[in-house]
Amino acid sequence: MRLSPLVLALAVLAPATVMAGPASDAVKFFYTQGRFVGDPDYRDRFVGPVKKLFDQNDAALASADGIPCIDSDPALDAQDFDDSELARTLKLAEAVHGDQAEVTAIFSLFPGDGDASREMLWSLTTVDGEWKVADISSKTNGWKLSELECFAGNAE
Repeated sequence: MRLSPLVLALAVLAPATVMAGPASDAVKFFYTQGRFVGDPDYRDRFVGPVKKLFDQNDAALASADGIPCIDSDPALDAQDFDDSELARTLKLAEAVHGDQAEVTAIFSLFPGDGDASREMLWSLTTVDGEWKVADISSKTNGWKLSELECFAGNAE
């Protein structure tokens, strides 16, 4: 039996481009019941502009005239969800390129609701041998976490 060059190429490339592994584990952590991406307890799991954004959001929340920039869970692109539906439908795929990775999370927030489907893209980088989240974007609704801005108010 002879395999076509296309089938052979796909068979060779598929394991390297779509798989679960350590980068996916870093993302799956945030889809575990009761975990909110913006929680200060998880700040060490982030790097770069997104970590700075969370710090700015914390300062805005603490300020009398601050304007927070995060009003929903960026991992979900929503405020509400059904735990069991999220757990049942969550699918993760990762593509690793050296010390950079992208993990796509596809899931549904509620059963039987066509508008509840989400596709999130997580960008990660390794720092001291651990995967850290550098950015999160919603492929469903077209936003990128690193592009948000917070206003912490008057620092007097």
